[in-house]
Amino acid sequence: MKTKHVVVLPYDEKWKQDFEDIKNELMKVLATFVNAIEHVGSTSVEGLAAKPIIDIDVVVKPNDVKRAIAALESIGYLHEGDLGIEGREAFSYEEKEHLQTHHLYVCPEDSAELKRHLAFRDYLRSHHDAKEKYGNVKLEAAKLFSDNIDKYMEYKAPVIKEIYADMHM
Repeated sequence: MKTKHVVVLPYDEKWKQDFEDIKNELMKVLATFVNAIEHVGSTSVEGLAAKPIIDIDVVVKPNDVKRAIAALESIGYLHEGDLGIEGREAFSYEEKEHLQTHHLYVCPEDSAELKRHLAFRDYLRSHHDAKEKYGNVKLEAAKLFSDNIDKYMEYKAPVIKEIYADMHM
């Protein structure tokens, strides 16, 4: 599900409830074996400007990944593979207008990608200066490259690298 028009908005308290609404729907088919459903990405960091897209990592034991894929397919998600990023399985969907736009991934609990998502989120939650700097560069990038997600990502990449360096990752 590639973003066609880049919009970055100031933080919205509603994103917490949007995540809960999606999580509740996912739990209908995952509750018996899921380890956690994590709200990751910029919408999970209070006060951070973000694209209004909820990023979600479904965390399962490594031998439950196939089970999670099948469960999610049963409620209308389409498995897209890892899209070139090892340690996560991506999904798209149609006919989920009742839910906020979201990116959904299934990650085994030992996934480096999952650990990276959680570490980045938690660092931004606890480091106000990094959060402000990242939010500002995202707003700038969206103004400069509203019709080019690749250029948007490229523009903010140096700040992300700087944050990872500060995190010692």
